[in-house]
Amino acid sequence: MQIADILRLACTNKFFAAVCSDDTFWQRRLETDFNFTGAGSARTSGWKFIYRGLFNPKVFVWGERSHGRLGLTRFPKSALHDVPFPTQLRIPGVRIVSLVAGGMSFHALDSEGRIYVWGTLDGTTPALRSDGFSEAGKNANTPLRLQMPTATRSISCGRLHASSLDAEGQIWTFPSWGRPFRLVSDFFTPPDSKPVQVECGWGFSSVLTQSGEVFIWWPFSGGMAARIQQANAEMDEQGDKKATALDDSIPCVTWDLNEDPARLPSLPPLPVLPNAENEDKPAQLIQIAATFPRGSWEYLPAFSEVEQVRTGYSRLDLAPPQTMQITHISANFLHFIAYSTGSSSVVLIGDTDTRTESSPKVIPALQDKSIISVVLGDYHNVALTSNGKLLTWGAYSAGALGLGDPTKLTPGTPGAFETEERRMMAAERGWGEPPAVDIPTEVSSGRLAHGCPGHRLRAGRQ
Repeated sequence: MQIADILRLACTNKFFAAVCSDDTFWQRRLETDFNFTGAGSARTSGWKFIYRGLFNPKVFVWGERSHGRLGLTRFPKSALHDVPFPTQLRIPGVRIVSLVAGGMSFHALDSEGRIYVWGTLDGTTPALRSDGFSEAGKNANTPLRLQMPTATRSISCGRLHASSLDAEGQIWTFPSWGRPFRLVSDFFTPPDSKPVQVECGWGFSSVLTQSGEVFIWWPFSGGMAARIQQANAEMDEQGDKKATALDDSIPCVTWDLNEDPARLPSLPPLPVLPNAENEDKPAQLIQIAATFPRGSWEYLPAFSEVEQVRTGYSRLDLAPPQTMQITHISANFLHFIAYSTGSSSVVLIGDTDTRTESSPKVIPALQDKSIISVVLGDYHNVALTSNGKLLTWGAYSAGALGLGDPTKLTPGTPGAFETEERRMMAAERGWGEPPAVDIPTEVSSGRLAHGCPGHRLRAGRQ
């Protein structure tokens, strides 16, 4: 049924109004109509609101402008040269539904399952003007579409590479934008071993299968790196596989890499605790465990058991949660964040030193805020709430907090310089870095001192 007909049906009486507002229905229509699953967020409701927003979504970028990573042809004026406030990036005729940031690049997925990229996949290696996108150091100053053989369902980025899962359940890895390879392995042949989720770490990729197994591969080290290098050398000799960009796209030269990824050990037996949401259905808390170099898993009770979390809350004079069920984890570089859903959402922070006896870091401003997504940069962080508020904290990072031009913000406020003297000095010299923001602060039109109009982020991921 067409959406217009559904909306007309909803106007006939209260019964059909309730039926046509069903969250499950709108969540499914988002996936079928817009290629948007919301899997990257902890959103549990409000799908009709998201559907309405995706009729005409807008993309905003900000932060460091080097390597073409913002995709802008014209930059807004800023005293410190980078872009410290949200600025719209226009991709005409394209409905973007998901954004993922790499180290020096962005990857966007549209409603048709097409991937758009801009910036530089690997800004640490040089590329000549005559090179094609077979070179990872080749720059895309504006968004370009990757010509892939099948539609893409999800994509994830490491620092200098990306991996994706397509509509046929095939796994692709991008050491360069011009020569992605399909990972072929007998591990994924059995029906219950179908890949369901792909995620990238700093220099590796991983996949979760339907059976609950996790596999990892490293495109930049070991035997896989050698095979990729050999394949590139062979394609270089052929001369017609440079993946030179067309006006608006990159004709990808795809190839198959037959190699079994590393299989992580299975999770050990874990405590069976009462499910906070339904006492009749006990839940085995498998969400919070960490794997270490010795190749084993370690259960983290202080991140999983509500009694221990309450103890941490009491030290901060916070109202302790009555119930808790961690459902989502975000991780990058040195930190990870575990969080639950709903108006009483809990957000817990750990790092690479976290062990069984470790207690999580708790930021009071993130608790009970209906957090649905958290994304970690190297030195800055972003959280999204269910009603579309965007919160950032951490280092200034060339404007990555998006709180506004520091030279135009009131000294002492989040994102601003400490004093008027430092503000004026930075404005005169055209350089300087304000202190880190410790308290998550909303990115809003009131902080965009240069006059950029306010906006609301609607996608689950940023």
